[in-house]
Amino acid sequence: MYADNLEDKLSIDQQTYRRVSRTGVVAIDREKAAKGYILFTPMNNTCGEVFLIDTNDGKMVHQWNLPYAPGVYGYLLPNGNLFYNGRVEDDGAWDLWPNWSSFKGGIMMEVDWEGNIVWELRNPYHHHDGRRTSSGGAIYLAVEKLSEEIRDQVQGGTEGSREKGDMWADIIIEVDANGGQVWKWHAKDHLDFDTDVIQSNCPRNEWTHANAVVPLEDDNQVMVSFRNISTVGIIDKDTGEFVWKLGHSVFAQQHDPRILKNGNILVFDNGQQRKSEPVPYSRVIELNRDTKEIVWRYRDMPAINFFSPTISGAQRLSNGNTLITEGCFGRIFQVTSDKEVVWEYLSPYFYANKEGVIDNSIFKATFYTAEEIPNLR
Repeated sequence: MYADNLEDKLSIDQQTYRRVSRTGVVAIDREKAAKGYILFTPMNNTCGEVFLIDTNDGKMVHQWNLPYAPGVYGYLLPNGNLFYNGRVEDDGAWDLWPNWSSFKGGIMMEVDWEGNIVWELRNPYHHHDGRRTSSGGAIYLAVEKLSEEIRDQVQGGTEGSREKGDMWADIIIEVDANGGQVWKWHAKDHLDFDTDVIQSNCPRNEWTHANAVVPLEDDNQVMVSFRNISTVGIIDKDTGEFVWKLGHSVFAQQHDPRILKNGNILVFDNGQQRKSEPVPYSRVIELNRDTKEIVWRYRDMPAINFFSPTISGAQRLSNGNTLITEGCFGRIFQVTSDKEVVWEYLSPYFYANKEGVIDNSIFKATFYTAEEIPNLR
């Protein structure tokens, strides 16, 4: 009887999330939400679109259209330029394994406000993350193929895939302003076969699947996140050894670790294969770096309402709020220290991926104040 009151539709949008959700700024508490700008790039766009929006109304204040699709995000430098990780398809490293192209990079570049390239670096094995260093160079993630001897000692991974095909692992490379290599680190030389085990839902194409590299230049250290082994570690650049490391006892295929001003570590913990909890959910956690104890966490109630199995990120803002990117659903929101949602935005930018699946996914978003964007002053 209720259907009689519905207007007939010749065509119904088959993208469920787009069909049932509003987009843009859908909620705002103007007193409690941090005011500023948010930078993000839709993951599946093929024309290098990067958007900067105003948190007040969600309107776009600037857009870059770059010559490469995202591989997989960009961020603003202190000089106002954009540092962008792009995806190159014709560099001979497109199909290393079935899922590689979804996070492959290939080029890192600094572009000005108008989109002119002022610096670039290429490596066909680059993926996920690359960052400018204070010396004018960059530090980035890449992969290398493992020997059969090492591959056969790596434990875990999807059942039945142990003997199939090549296995890759991460390397971290730092270069100077001219692109010359100044430091290199191989995951295979510093991981443990018994403890650094591939999660059971991950194919054995890759051991580590790093998704973030964070230079801690004051301490001559580097922080790295490995999704496939649910591990975050801090590496001493002089020795190459881990000076801090925490794994699956806390994390569940996490993303975007950040050092906070108080020395703690903020992490988006995605929630796949979490120990002792049968229902997956995502959370954002702040860890005391010394004790490795969780001192703050955000999750939804019920917890399953907030779950992004891959990608995503979190950023602590100057007013104490935390900006969270629920990446798989293009959702960006702010919560207070008391875990109250005070701002929420759903990306209206939907694109089809290589399989033709349409979504509005975002690897992660970054918040900036007006003072941090010289070109808007």
